[in-house]
Amino acid sequence: MSEKWFNVGKIVNTHGIRGEVRVISKTDFADERYQPGNTLYIFKEGSQEPIKVVVESHRVHKNFDLLTFEGMHSIQDVEQFKGSLLKVDENQLSELDEGEYYFHEIIGCNVYTDNGEEIGTIREILATGANDVWVVKRKVGKDLLIPYIDEIVKEIDIDEKKIIITPMEGLLD
Repeated sequence: MSEKWFNVGKIVNTHGIRGEVRVISKTDFADERYQPGNTLYIFKEGSQEPIKVVVESHRVHKNFDLLTFEGMHSIQDVEQFKGSLLKVDENQLSELDEGEYYFHEIIGCNVYTDNGEEIGTIREILATGANDVWVVKRKVGKDLLIPYIDEIVKEIDIDEKKIIITPMEGLLD
């Protein structure tokens, strides 16, 4: 079993009485992660031992993902999971297409302009729907927001943790 775990969501509450849980999703591929038949691991607060569960159903309700797990069909079965984290292990990360990256690969990368000037480090990613926006923590000054679009992001080197951008006018002001 891999020792590297990736957080895909947090169970914030139960939903109804038939074993549904309400999840705040922390994954960039929610539909894929929560597909019926997929295995997830529940990490209860204060426990190191993951509980293996298989997704039985997934639907979206307001801003939450609602999940049920195989063999858990009452609120009593899932009540204990409130506040727990849902994770997948490293081996469950699917191969991404060329030019696709996981959030955890991008966060922590250093950003440079195409003329070699260091701008800062990517601190978080805002998924806006249209395109993701990278929040870059600069050495001085306030955070910089970089839209992840081809016109700006020129090169991503995950191994070197280095990203090269062509800043558009006004971006660095």
